[in-house]
This record gives sequence, structure tokens and C-alpha cells, in this order.
Amino acid sequence: MTSDGVQHLQVYLPPLLRALEGLGLIARYLDPIGYTHQLARAGQPPDDLRAARASAEWPAPYSALRPLLDQSADEALAAFDGLYAAAEPPEDITKAFRALRHLPRALETLYPLAGIVPPISRFFLDPPMWGDTDLHTRLLRQPPAPNTGIIRLGEDPDARETVWIYVPESYDPSTPAPVAFVLHGGTGRGRNFLWSWVRAARSRGIILVAPTSISQTWAIQGPDPDSPRLADILTLVRSTWSVDESRMLLTGMSDGGTFAYTSGLFPGSPFTHLAPTAAAFHPMLVEMAEAERLKNLPLHIIHGVRDWMFPVAMAEQAAQYLTAAGASVTFQHLDDLSHAYGSDLSSMILDWLLTHPVHGQ
Repeated sequence: MTSDGVQHLQVYLPPLLRALEGLGLIARYLDPIGYTHQLARAGQPPDDLRAARASAEWPAPYSALRPLLDQSADEALAAFDGLYAAAEPPEDITKAFRALRHLPRALETLYPLAGIVPPISRFFLDPPMWGDTDLHTRLLRQPPAPNTGIIRLGEDPDARETVWIYVPESYDPSTPAPVAFVLHGGTGRGRNFLWSWVRAARSRGIILVAPTSISQTWAIQGPDPDSPRLADILTLVRSTWSVDESRMLLTGMSDGGTFAYTSGLFPGSPFTHLAPTAAAFHPMLVEMAEAERLKNLPLHIIHGVRDWMFPVAMAEQAAQYLTAAGASVTFQHLDDLSHAYGSDLSSMILDWLLTHPVHGQ
């Protein structure tokens, strides 16, 4: 890349990546209580990004990068516009939740450049991995290994049947990779929730699978069409990529976390590790599960002390009941977490997955 190309990127990328990082912080700490204070933590409105977006078009060949950068910037700016509108009297936190739907679209649009633009590749890694030159080399190899990167199974990106998969570009079929099924919250979509996980999975070489619930939310009560579908998807993944059979995670946020309990605790579940976050829990789940399934089952429970939807006491009760039933429970209550999610939680969960003994050991 010539000095002119580097100069263009040096003007555009820093404000764009700062804006995306700021939106990630807002999503992580979003709370109906003190919302305007949380918004202030992301810094001033991204006027520098607006200025970069309005700059003159770039000459070829760098002009080929510009549409993706512009689209990502447009999504980021739309998110900020919505977040600041939500802070106007009367404050409306539901507008803030809607505004943050632009963040995964901004990341999705930007990600194709991660394989060719080193600063963007670095952005999609956890900070401890920024200095790992070997990992950078493997992630930036061109052309990428077959069947790696963001993969969409389904013609319509927004259809409930469509499944989103991320396979790290560092994937080596000679080394089986852990796999994580990541389940969105109520009314969410796998397409969006995937982007809360890509940075953590890309840093650790873990395959992600982000399906969408068949109905408006997961089958946490009544008939369960979702569990058989997850098992079918896992069968497809195992037949396509080399999977570490001892580390197959089912995790989710809110309703997705509750479904990780209701589906993952019962006999026949193919998942070796469970990690519900901000989830509801009822002791009946333990009473209905079989002792053999619960024995030494690795469970990682994360819950926010500030959670306004499901009290942290519910998670504490889950840890007590599941431990008493023989599960191997790791429980983290986070003082600064509300009913929200951030990529740092994904990193915590995947680090646990890689280091925690497998089921039955």
C-alpha cells in the first residue's frame, strides 16, 4: 500500500474504530438507570467521523475500500444519532436498544477488510493478542483458507432459518477447533449476536455458530423445536470442519441463556459445556434433569448485580442447586453489569471453555 493509501486510511480509520469501540462500551454498560451518564462514557459525538465520511473520494485503487468504510460509518453514525435521541426528554431507553442494532451491521460491513487492512484486523482481536505476530500472519494470509470467515447458511440473511457461522481464518483442519453455539436474547437474531463474539473467537481459534430461534424467542417452555435443530446444525458443523469433540459449548444471553439451561441440562444434549448469561432459572430444571447428565457437567454462569430483568439472586440460586446436583459450576457475578452484553463476556466464557476440564473428568 502506497503512502497516499496509508494517509487516506490514517485519516478515516481512527475515528471509525473509536466510534465502534465507543458503541461497544455503551452496549456493554447499557442500563435504564443513569443512561445519560453511560452515554457520556463513550465520549463526545463522533464529529470527527462525520468529517472523515464527508471527505473527498479516494483515487484508485484505494477507492475500492471506501464503500465499505462509508457503509460502516453510516451505521455507526445512525447508532449514535439514535442513542442521543433516546437521551432527549423524556428519556426513552427502548430507543437506545433499537439504536444499538446498527452496531452489528457496522461490524458486519467492515469485517471483509480485516483480511487485508492490518489496523482493522487488529480491531477484531482482543488487546492481549495485538502483539501476536504469528496470529496476525495466519489471519491475514491471502487467499484465506477455504470455508473460513463469515459464512451464511441460507439465502435470505434475515430469515429465521438462516444460520450464521464464523470460522477463524487461522483454522487448521489438522488441529480440531472448539465450537460455540451462541444464542441471542428474546426478539434478537443470530446475525446480530454473532458480532458480540467474533473478536473473542478470532483471537482464540474457536468456531462460532449463531442460529436464530424458530419462534420469536427460544423454546423455554412448551414444545421444543429448537433443540433438535441445534443438534442438526452441530452435526453439519462436525461433518464440515474438524471439531474438538470435548469442547462444544452452548451459551446464550437472557432468553438464550435460559434456553442453554432448558436444552443443555437434559439427556441427549450433544453439548459438553454450558454458559448461561443474564438468564432466568427455576429449581425445577435441576429436579427434571438426570443425575448422570449433571455429574461434573461444566457450567459457567455470568450475571450482573445490576440486572433489572432477572435478579442476580436467581443466578446465585442456580449455582447452588447445580453445584449440589454434582455439576462443576463457575459463577461470576459482575458488579458493573446490567441486563446487557459485551465482548469481554465472550472472552471470559471462551477462556473458561479452553481451560475447564471436559464433562466427566
